[in-house]
Amino acid sequence: MKRHVEISLLGFGEAAQAFLQGWRKACADAAFRAYDIKTAEGNTRIADAKREEYARLDVGGCAELWDAIEGASAVFSLVTADRAAEAAAEAAKLFPKGGYFFDCNSCAPGTKRQSAELIEAAGGRYVDTAVMAPVHPKLHETPLLLAGPHAVEAAAFLNNTLGMKAKVVEGGVGSASAIKMVRSIAMKGMEAVMLECVLAGRRAGVSETVLKSLDQTYPGFGFEKRAAYMMERAATHGVRRAAEMREVANTVRELGFDGWMADATALWEDRIGALKADLSGIDQEDPQAVADVLLDAIGVQQENEEDGQAA
Repeated sequence: MKRHVEISLLGFGEAAQAFLQGWRKACADAAFRAYDIKTAEGNTRIADAKREEYARLDVGGCAELWDAIEGASAVFSLVTADRAAEAAAEAAKLFPKGGYFFDCNSCAPGTKRQSAELIEAAGGRYVDTAVMAPVHPKLHETPLLLAGPHAVEAAAFLNNTLGMKAKVVEGGVGSASAIKMVRSIAMKGMEAVMLECVLAGRRAGVSETVLKSLDQTYPGFGFEKRAAYMMERAATHGVRRAAEMREVANTVRELGFDGWMADATALWEDRIGALKADLSGIDQEDPQAVADVLLDAIGVQQENEEDGQAA
């Protein structure tokens, strides 16, 4: 690396931690700071767990957002989709002049354009950034798409200084987001379809037969393994994915359609993610095993709802 840079991370979840792990090897001279709202929302257990993550990954954890972004060369916003606009608005109140704001959140193009106006008015350089694949195993080399007036120079910064894999797409702010959002209709939609198909099939006692039939109809897709993976992703990250899908639905509505598929996907992701099902003790590549854990958790959830209504 040719020069010292100060990198700020807003949100310190899976994506931020994955990027950081990669940067540690690629950017020996960079300094990293992080701010996560979980340390400020009053739940001591959750806040302490986040501070432990700061310590474990040797990042400067900040108690205030201002401390995290002050003097930063680049700020990476990696919060949940439903908090992205809020994070940009707060950062804009004291944003470092000339600093990059990489909005990596899965938001509707309209949401990103609103955030861009605030950051640009504060003197920052807003970059619409779409993360186009899971952050594991590629970490900081996960493919990114960039759009907006600063995209070309921002791509050079990411690729040359931080060792990332960013490409520029044509169009203004929102262009990269539109690609990610429209793609998610299919990608997260398939997760919802697999959830409904396998869970219903398991209760009916026909899920194995159904998946084998699908493999015969679409040879090479690998429905059993993919179904298990999709259900695991929803169980592990469903709440975050639901927030993204609500932004996808907003995107579809911005384009003049109703967003029914995206809305339905958000409902499934939210429901499965809220179960907090423990899949650690099973073969996570077995869709029947994953389905059984989720069905048990749904049963408990339904019993609790019935008890609450009776009370």
